[in-house]
This record gives sequence, C-alpha cells and structure tokens, in this order.
Amino acid sequence: MTERRDLLIEIGSEELPPKALRRLSEAFVAGVRSGIEAAGLAFEAIEPFATPRRLAMLVRKLEAAQPEREVLKRGPARKAAFKPDGQPTAAALGFASSCGVGIEQLETLTTDKGEWLAYRGREGGQPVRALIPGIVTASLAKLPIPKRMRWGSGTAEFVRPVHWIALLYGDELIDAEILEVRTHVYTRGHRFHHPAPIHLDQAADYVNALENRGFVLPSFERRRERIENQIRTAADAEQGEVDIDPDLLDEVTSLNEWPVALIGGFDTRFLELPPEVLVAVMQGHQRYFPIRNANGGLLPRFIAIANLESRAPETVRQGNERVIRPRLSDAEFFWRQDCAKPLAAHLDTLKNVVFQKQLGSLHDKTERVMTLAADLAAACGADRGHTARAACLSRCDLMTQMVGEFPELQGVMGRYYAAANGEPDEVALALDEMYQPRHAGDALPVSATGRALALAERLDTLVGIFGTGDTPTGDKDPYGLRRAALGALRIIIECELDVDLPALLASAGAGYDSRYDGALAAVFDFMMERLRAYYLDAGLSVDTFESVLATHPTRPLDFARRLRAV
Repeated sequence: MTERRDLLIEIGSEELPPKALRRLSEAFVAGVRSGIEAAGLAFEAIEPFATPRRLAMLVRKLEAAQPEREVLKRGPARKAAFKPDGQPTAAALGFASSCGVGIEQLETLTTDKGEWLAYRGREGGQPVRALIPGIVTASLAKLPIPKRMRWGSGTAEFVRPVHWIALLYGDELIDAEILEVRTHVYTRGHRFHHPAPIHLDQAADYVNALENRGFVLPSFERRRERIENQIRTAADAEQGEVDIDPDLLDEVTSLNEWPVALIGGFDTRFLELPPEVLVAVMQGHQRYFPIRNANGGLLPRFIAIANLESRAPETVRQGNERVIRPRLSDAEFFWRQDCAKPLAAHLDTLKNVVFQKQLGSLHDKTERVMTLAADLAAACGADRGHTARAACLSRCDLMTQMVGEFPELQGVMGRYYAAANGEPDEVALALDEMYQPRHAGDALPVSATGRALALAERLDTLVGIFGTGDTPTGDKDPYGLRRAALGALRIIIECELDVDLPALLASAGAGYDSRYDGALAAVFDFMMERLRAYYLDAGLSVDTFESVLATHPTRPLDFARRLRAV
C-alpha cells in the first residue's frame, strides 16, 4: 500500500483584499483539488484556511506517489517494421530502443487500420514532491484576481506581495520556488503578538502551532463562528440584540486573525438621525455591529472587533469611539443641510447628470418615468396624482449630500426627506419602494404607488437600453437589465397585476422616438428568458415551462397561473 501523509500548502502575503478572501480561498482549494485528482493521487480530504495574511490548506492522507499504470506505446506499422527476410528494420529497432526493451519483447497491435508494433508495460508514478509545486503554481495562476501586482525587482505577479511559502509533505520540506519565493518549513503568526517565524515539525502541526503559539485562528469558518459568538455575548451584556449582516460578518472575519470583541458608545443626540444612516456609518464605514433594544430601536452602542488582545482594552475602546464620532457628526451635518432644502429643489440639477449617452440625463429619464408611471397607476390601483408626484421626486435624493456620502441609502433618504417636506405618506414610501426588489428574494413594494413607480422605472430602462443596443453579454450587465426584468415580472406576478406585457412595453416605448420600436420584441423575449431561468431555478421542469410558453401567453400573471395549473 502506498504511503500517505498530510500535505501543507501555505501562501503568506501582505494583507489580502477582505471582500475577496473567501472567494480566493475557495478557488485556490478547488484548483489544487483538481490538479491532485488529475494527477491520479488519492487523498482523504482538503481542509482550507484563510486569514488576512495567508491562503493555506491541509490535504489529508495524500498518497506519496502516483500509482503504477499500464502503458501502451504504438510503434511503426508491422509491414514497415520487418524486411522481407523477417529481419527488423531500423524503425523497429529504434522503437524498441526508445522503450528500453529488445525487439522480441514487442507485440503486435491489431486495429481496423492495420497491424502495428507496440510495447505494453507498467510505468511507475511520479512522487508527490515532484508534482505538487506545479499543481500549486497552476492553481495560483487561475485565481480570480482582476488585477495582479508585482513587487520588488521580480516578475512574479499575485494579488499582494508574497513573503513566505510553507510546503511540507509530512515532516519533509518540498523544496521549490513558487512566485519567486523559496519554500520553507515555517509559518508566521500574528503580526503583533508573534511576528517571528514558527517552525513546523510536520504538516499536521499547522493548526495547533498557529493557534497556541502564533495567536492566529487559521480556519475562516471557526474564526467567523467565534466572532459571531462574541458579538452575541457582548449584545446580551448590553441587554440588546445585535444586527448581524452576513456580508459584514464575512468581511470582519477576513480582516482579523485573532478577533476580540469590544463595546463602544456614541452620544445619544445622534439617535435623532434616521436609523439607516447610523447603521450605514457603523457598518459601511467602521465595520461595527449596531445594537438594538427589544423594540428594534438603535441603542447608542456598537460592537467592534479588534485584531489583538490588548493590554489596554479601554484605550482601544476609546480609540474606536473617537473614530466614529466625526463620522456621525458629518452625517448629522448632511441631514440638517439636506432638510433645509425641499427635495423638489434638486429636480433641475438632474439635468447635469447623464443617465446614458444616448438616453439623455437623469432629468430626461425622470420625465419619461413620470408619464409611464401615471399611465400604469390605474392598473396598479394607485392614485394617478400621487404616482406622478412620486416619479417626479424619485431621483432628487441622488443630489443630496447624504446620498452622495452613502450611495446605498438612495430611496431610503428620499422617503425621509419627502416626509420631512410634508409629502403624502404614499408618495414618500414610493420613493423607497421604487428600488424594490433590490436583489433576489428581496421584498416587493407594498403600496400601489410604489408598484407603479417600480414597474415604470424598470420598463423604461429595459426599452431604452435595448434600443441603444447595449444589451447584456455573458456575465456583463452594467445596467442590471437581468435584475430589472425579473424585478418587473415579480411585481406583476406576485402582486397579481393583470396586465399585458407587450402593451406595457409599448407604453414605455412611447417615451422614445420611433427608432426604439424595434427593441420592444427583443425586450419581451428577454423577459421571457428571465422568467424561464427564475422558474427553472425554483425547480420547475423545462417541459412544464415550454408547454405553457408554446401557447404564447402575453400576460405574466396568466402565464404563472397556467404554470401552476400544469
């Protein structure tokens, strides 16, 4: 039986991009797994590791060498291999010599194209030490890195400068050069707690060495779990509940090797700001976790994650409080400045912002959406006047200072500013609902005005962009047309709007000149393809969808009902 040992692969670098760390780790492991499997090496499992300063993995119970395999080499045709007197020709002798055997050890291989000299034998596999450097190099070259960088005077390229590489098979170093860095039998611990190299006696010591000596939790999942537990414990101590955004939790996990939670606070006067603003400051700018009371309101407290065990935790807490205070003060200033000016006063400034070169400014788009939304109001059960007013104000918040600082609050701030200006509740709410659904599975507009506005917004974009020919290709969709199409379909179907899609598209096309009429059929087909993908992803069979599509229904709600019936 072939010997098996654990293999450690670790690429140590400067701090890796936190939002890409998990994806890089998964791609690295997938590449190595693919290379090992292609080489025919058996192994038990691969355990991934990823921290701000390393991509690593342990390949458990990896075979020491490829297994022996039978080889069959075909030589010259038999008629060209022997002379009339039966003596071998130079071609036959040369083939036998290349196989390391005598002419008598060759055999005849019969195929449908004739007879050939052939050599059949067994070939020993290459050792893992010879295979792994190439597998690692190939995997690193395929990582999804948009822009690679060079460092020093070398020519190697990676996402960040590489400072060390550990490559151990059992207790043996696999001596190689990868990314112009020589492999070693050591790793490195926490940048501050243990900056010195940590010698590894064998690959299996990796995790314990880092955790017990290096102040590093190498497992991404274990580190994420520890952070989440610390956050919940800290929130309990404040008698509150914590907002845990999964993406933020992943990002914080990617920023810390030895996470330690701490609680900080801010002045209660900032609670007068919209809660979404406070959350945007805490989560987006500072990577803090907000704490809420039992009623869902924000407390003037937050949870930060420090990347070390400080001997002066109070100083660390004060530092985090000192950093967030000016951020909140800026937001407070933006709020007061924006509230001092009516939302509608920003309408003319939209003329200076280009939506799309051929489709005009944001002001032009606003006027088209106003007309279309008002036409859709009756079908959505909305008030025509409220719908037109909401459409008029729909993009004004883009010109406010708050949205300029926090783009993710577009729509949300429009709702707050409209309410502060005394606009009807239906109008204010629609400004936020226009963006729903923002992503797959997101909530749909609740108000009739919001539905009409959200639908008009998406249909105008689809017809306009298709008319320019700037349609989605491959994985490129700069205007989010796939999301817009599915969002419009979800609003129609799930909100049970009995409307004819070609008629809606024709209404949207009326906002453009006749050059865009040819885009209407293409948009309809595009939306049907998005509907197909939506239902197939939900588990519907292709045959069921095609059977309904064959009847050419043009009302999405009718289409959905037919699917349910089938």
